[in-house]
Amino acid sequence: MATVLMQGNQACAEGAIAAGARFFGGYPITPSTEIAELMAKRLPQVGGKFIQMEDEISGIGVIIGASLAGKKVLTATSGPGFSLKQELIGYAAIAEVPIVIANVQRVGPSTGQPTSPSQADIMQARWGTHGDHSIIALTPSSVPETFTLTLRAYELSEKYRVPVIMLMDEIVGHMREKIELPDSYDSIQQPMRKQPTEKPSKNYQAYHADSDKICPMPPFGAGYRYHVTGLIHDESGFPNGSPAATVAQMDRLNQKLSDNLADIVTYEEYRLEDADYAVVAFGGTARTAYAAIDQARDQGIKIGLFRPITIWPFAQKQIEALATRVKKILVAELNCGQYVGEVQKAVGGKIPVISYTKYNNEAITPAELLSGLVKLSGEEK
Repeated sequence: MATVLMQGNQACAEGAIAAGARFFGGYPITPSTEIAELMAKRLPQVGGKFIQMEDEISGIGVIIGASLAGKKVLTATSGPGFSLKQELIGYAAIAEVPIVIANVQRVGPSTGQPTSPSQADIMQARWGTHGDHSIIALTPSSVPETFTLTLRAYELSEKYRVPVIMLMDEIVGHMREKIELPDSYDSIQQPMRKQPTEKPSKNYQAYHADSDKICPMPPFGAGYRYHVTGLIHDESGFPNGSPAATVAQMDRLNQKLSDNLADIVTYEEYRLEDADYAVVAFGGTARTAYAAIDQARDQGIKIGLFRPITIWPFAQKQIEALATRVKKILVAELNCGQYVGEVQKAVGGKIPVISYTKYNNEAITPAELLSGLVKLSGEEK
């Protein structure tokens, strides 16, 4: 193992290399640019290809093409670039093309504040592209976790044939921490997409799913001829807009994730064993929560942290269970209040859910969050 000092953005790039990503297409944009910079250096060293495209739209377009050709792929962006990629995220969702998109969040809307931290792309990650689509979004809270969670992103993307978003924030992306990396990535198990067991034939059905609702995916050039479209399609891959074909495709696209939530949804609990109150926080804000919770415990306030690692799909069962264990929940996030609405819906009024937000270009400090926790507990007395 090698111990190095590394940025979160750099850990994302190294995680992609370790997972077997061999193609990057994108366009530089603050605060994600370091991902592209390192991929430009590292990919030629491992036999991969890097291409800087003319804009963010073409950046995601080329990785969809490379994925169809059998490559593991990455693009990285932020803010306005993430907005531009939404149409092709939808295309990848309906065509079931495995891709990984790193979005290092910054203040918006529009150009916003390029160098300041934010967590305001939560809902855009879930619903940014139109229609009822399936998506997975993961959020790391440290540099080492960025590396391991990037590996996880490729595992999920290849397994379920879905776009996976590494929903980072500027805090984690630009933070430098100690991280231990393997001397060689050869020992890391490479995620592989399912391949067909049948031989190529003129009757090959590219979108015929197995019992797990996931279709095998041979690469272009392997002898299998099939059609890829953004239109509703049947098992042949060709457009079929009938009511029956529409329902069948939409049900399968969503059920292949909803049937596997136990595999997909991950989270962390910190000091919740005897807690009277809970903080829900993620990404860079969770780092503040650890310190604030420890300080609150020193004052005799029994409080713990629930940290969603899988932001989408939402940890519905886990939040419902949390509401039976504590008296109140405080949701801390760097936006005007987005994830709190999902927590409130899951809790269903059983206990109070309080929103704690900050959106002035600065991170929440432990002292600020501690003040909110003291107030939270004090209202109970």
